[in-house]
Amino acid sequence: MAKITSRSPLAPESFPDLPVIKGVRFSSVAAGVRYAGRTDVMLAHLAPGSTVAGVFTRSATRSAPVLDCQAKIGTHTDDGAAIIVNSGNSNAFTGRNGVDATRAVTSAVAQTMNLPEGRVFSSSTGVIGEPLPHGRITAKIAELVAGLDETGIGAAAQAIMTTDTFPKGAMASVDLPGGTVRIAGMAKGSGMIAPDMATMLVYLFTDAAIPAGDLQALVSGINDRTFNCITVDSDTSTSDTLLMGATGASGVAVTAQDTAFADALHGVMLDLAHQVVRDGEGATKFVTVNVTGAVTDADARTHALTIANSPLVKTALAGEDPNWGRIVMAVGKSGAAADRDALSIRFGDILVAENGWVSPEYKEDLGAAHMKQPEITLNVDIGLGNGAATIWTCDLTHGYIAINADYRS
Repeated sequence: MAKITSRSPLAPESFPDLPVIKGVRFSSVAAGVRYAGRTDVMLAHLAPGSTVAGVFTRSATRSAPVLDCQAKIGTHTDDGAAIIVNSGNSNAFTGRNGVDATRAVTSAVAQTMNLPEGRVFSSSTGVIGEPLPHGRITAKIAELVAGLDETGIGAAAQAIMTTDTFPKGAMASVDLPGGTVRIAGMAKGSGMIAPDMATMLVYLFTDAAIPAGDLQALVSGINDRTFNCITVDSDTSTSDTLLMGATGASGVAVTAQDTAFADALHGVMLDLAHQVVRDGEGATKFVTVNVTGAVTDADARTHALTIANSPLVKTALAGEDPNWGRIVMAVGKSGAAADRDALSIRFGDILVAENGWVSPEYKEDLGAAHMKQPEITLNVDIGLGNGAATIWTCDLTHGYIAINADYRS
């Protein structure tokens, strides 16, 4: 795996000071899954009574841990729960070995923590197609259990990184009629980012008391407006997993209809999704693509994703080239309804093109100045209806090639 030597220029200044979520404890260790001396396994334990929800990749080649989680996520008991995650090896495309390795890890956690195996969820991230050395993980489970601490989320976020240049965390506190509840989350992701039901690895925790069905509805709905609206390179991972646990330790009851909690959770998930884009492999630009005026929202999303995923658009962004013709090209090839003469394009507030031609108001130096900013906004109005969508992406640089050319070395 490529050695990352510098932090993304788009990274936040520091890892946030995440609140303790009562009812959740974390630990992490170096198990040598792929590299010696690198923290690469994390364990989270949720107290009895916790509910768990999740969304996952729809890749046809999804990993054994994803399939295992999907089989378990719909059931609920009052037992505690555990999440164990390793980096360095994705345990994907590993056949029966992958199934056996997943079972070995989850069974060992269940036995050591006196949990039903159906309440142990696992994730793996890293290289595809290599057998998971699960014995290195199971040998560390007793140490992981002994090290569980409610303040360990920061170290856990470090343990799940692969080509990430910084750990990703976000939080919110919400005052509700029944009292205050807290949300904290962590994520990993840098490349192979084009989600489809979920993205990368994301773990969210709250001390609110939420029935399993309501928690699933919240996670699924907000996911479509956050993680499912980002792309780094148009490649969907085999291992994408988002899990959320609600411990109920605050004693404050929440349902899917509580808008204040939903808004706070949306903020946490969007923050983490944006951090993933900011850590896109080799990224130097954080890019917002707003499409309006499409026939439908679905058409707007198609246009926005086509623009965001276009190598020609992304390399123009990297080169700080205000080449609006590449946006015209992307809209034209998307397959969604468009009319050349109804289209308008803006870089931020700068009108670039309209009525099928460059705007008479546009000056190239204004567009070039916008492209030099670390955060760029592309506004495209299709001019045919009321459909709208926003997608977040990054540029495509030589750094992306270097990281992925050396990924397994």
